[in-house]
Amino acid sequence: MGQGGHSRPSKLIVCVRDIPWIIDSIERLIRKNAFQPSTIFNFQTGGTVYTRANGVAAPEGMVGYAYDAIKEAFYGEDADRLLLVQYETLVSHPGKVLAAVYDFIGVPHFAHDFKNVAFHAGAFDERAGTPGLHAVRPEVRENTRQTILPPDLFRRFENQAFWREPQCPPRQVRVV
Repeated sequence: MGQGGHSRPSKLIVCVRDIPWIIDSIERLIRKNAFQPSTIFNFQTGGTVYTRANGVAAPEGMVGYAYDAIKEAFYGEDADRLLLVQYETLVSHPGKVLAAVYDFIGVPHFAHDFKNVAFHAGAFDERAGTPGLHAVRPEVRENTRQTILPPDLFRRFENQAFWREPQCPPRQVRVV
């Protein structure tokens, strides 16, 4: 309950990113830890980049399930309580993103040092069999790179950023 006994509706902030780049990041991590079974794939080793991509993108997979849930919220009846933070905007304009977040949740803005970020989840990542899963670089910045995915696989997941489609009906969803 809020002040005076009034309940305030919850709000949801979701970081979104182009699907092929998420799959690319997962594949990089798996290749880096090739001899360590991961919870991402139920501790099963082997397979190909295609089977791994299909697994995480499937409706019950780590990426596919989250994607479907975000899409449901985006088009749902409570879409006005949703803020989508695009990964690309976060790493290129972090101050703008955090200002939008603070405005969205209705709290005063707070100054941040984007050149000195710290986050550690090493023990969790080790237990998950995926060291580096939650690794965060100390400086918020863009990191351009070439994909390691085969071109046909990368293209298969392109153009799924529904939140960028100009004809999207729920304009009450904030996207930054």
